[in-house]
Amino acid sequence: MKYVLGALLGAATLLGSAPSIAQTTLTIATVNNSDMIRMQGLTSEFTAKYPDITVKWVTLEENVLRQRVTTDIATKGGQFDVLTIGTYEVPIWAKKNWLVPLDNLGSDYDTADLLPKIRDAVSVSGKLYAAPFYGESSMVMYRTDLFQKAGLTMPEKPTWDFVIDAAKKLTDKTDGVYGICLRGKAGWGENMAFLTAMSNSFGARWFDEKWQPQFDKPEWKKTLTTYVDLMKVAGPPGASSNGFNENLRCSIPANARCGSTPRWRRPLSPIRRPPTWPTRSALRWRRMRARQERQLVVAWNLAIPAGSKKVEAAEKFIAWATNKDYTSSWLRRKAGPTCPPAPGRHFIRIPNI
Repeated sequence: MKYVLGALLGAATLLGSAPSIAQTTLTIATVNNSDMIRMQGLTSEFTAKYPDITVKWVTLEENVLRQRVTTDIATKGGQFDVLTIGTYEVPIWAKKNWLVPLDNLGSDYDTADLLPKIRDAVSVSGKLYAAPFYGESSMVMYRTDLFQKAGLTMPEKPTWDFVIDAAKKLTDKTDGVYGICLRGKAGWGENMAFLTAMSNSFGARWFDEKWQPQFDKPEWKKTLTTYVDLMKVAGPPGASSNGFNENLRCSIPANARCGSTPRWRRPLSPIRRPPTWPTRSALRWRRMRARQERQLVVAWNLAIPAGSKKVEAAEKFIAWATNKDYTSSWLRRKAGPTCPPAPGRHFIRIPNI
């Protein structure tokens, strides 16, 4: 018996002396849109590759996210190790030395594959300070079934005059159908990015060459009058509370009652729709006529705040989430009903996409 006991104690000693893996916990602040929620669902793919890293997600509504991460990075609060930020913030924060340059994403990270316009937007002096998870630009998305019912045909390159007229003709409030969904929720990433692009289409601008505000000019009056009147006449109720997610729900699902919506699009994956939705085959999009559209290229990006003490682990996560590895994980796990978001040109070379 004492030999057995001795053997057991010896085994226990060996097990007790085995080295344990030191765990690093990354705290990631992100926005509550569908793509980021799906990324969280794929976290196990990342932790399987890096078992010494665990991930804690802090998922916030867009306006709250922007406030929280701005406050944290400006005060060097250190609450987050990875931030989800827009293209607007990247060059400003990089020049303030608030962001860690992404110089060590690994030898297999293909920076040249990133879409050039977006890569340039998140770089300063040729150095990458954030990695794009996906990029967006503007479009008009519309329902062909509602257009056909109203006797309308969408031009190949519509003008704002056409969009306004069509929205009014599509509207049937007694039947709960609204001609257009516009972002009315206040916030830079909600209504102001769109409204800025819209104002440029009407010939307006924020400042002149001497940095004098231009908001009292006729072009701004026309922009704001058109924007507000259109939401009142052809938009759904509660427009002032409608942002990205709310307009998506108004425009796409089976019970959607919105005929058109000017919104941002992601390359090749603007709409995620189960095949059972009746509106699936009716969804189309158009770019507006060149002189009627001033496109604002934007992106959601992952960046590392200068206050993080876990830079190496954060770099590994960003390299995984914004490179070809993530696309492969998405396709293998079939994380979405259509195709994954992707910031790189490799995406269009994948078979069956």
